[in-house]
Amino acid sequence: MPQKTRKRKYTSTVRRKKPGVLLRVLQKMPGWAWWIGGAVVVLLYVYFFYYFFVSPFGFRWRALYGDVSYPEGYEIHGIDISHYQGEIDWEILRNNGMIEKCPVRFVMIKATEGASKLDNTFEDNFYNAREYGFIRGAYHFWSVHSSAEAQARYFIENVKLEEGDLPPVLDVEHKAKNQTDEEFKQSVLTWLNMVEEEYGVKPIIYTYYKFKMRYLSDKVFDDYPYWIAHYYVDKVEYQGPWKFWQHTDCGKLPGIKGYVDFDIYNGSFYDLRKMTIGN
Repeated sequence: MPQKTRKRKYTSTVRRKKPGVLLRVLQKMPGWAWWIGGAVVVLLYVYFFYYFFVSPFGFRWRALYGDVSYPEGYEIHGIDISHYQGEIDWEILRNNGMIEKCPVRFVMIKATEGASKLDNTFEDNFYNAREYGFIRGAYHFWSVHSSAEAQARYFIENVKLEEGDLPPVLDVEHKAKNQTDEEFKQSVLTWLNMVEEEYGVKPIIYTYYKFKMRYLSDKVFDDYPYWIAHYYVDKVEYQGPWKFWQHTDCGKLPGIKGYVDFDIYNGSFYDLRKMTIGN
């Protein structure tokens, strides 16, 4: 009697891998969790789109790659500098420094901060700016850690303005938390009055639009020339009078390594010269 042949069972030697922990978790997620996850992804997309293309950072990012044009209709251009620009090649800057096909006419230079910090490039920059034919100015960076009187005295001790220089500048962007609005305004006025008495001209106030409207909107401050910081826009939102406009912080010029702030003067070159000390 013929024997029955047994069918041989073949088993695969390849072991099927179990799904990863993340995949197993996703497989067990209920439907409502998928909806929430999708909503989070959409919100993140909207956030990053705004951050990189609409927010101030986005405008700066676009400006760095040449996607933001400079304001039109202004011919008197300048820059403001500090130790952040490092050592400047003033010869190259004078001979090749052009903004929108116009020469650099004026240079604002950081001098002091608070009641004890002298910018370590101020003396060289201040001297060279005049030697190379630029109209120069000096600014003080306001500190919330020192009194107005101490800051004014420190600026006066370190900055010797001469005929042909622009009026002194107060760069004020912060208010001490323990000060009331009125106390802050009075302290700013104290600095302005002391410096005006020393140099015989009204100082220039530098700040950004929202800060001025919040803290320095009293009529008494309208007597001072205003230098507004407002980046990456074609037009200043501020409706009041202004003399200078810092319109970008990512300018590039021959003779300066890295980026530099670009400014414009709201008037003619003759008006700018008339604004200087002794004129």
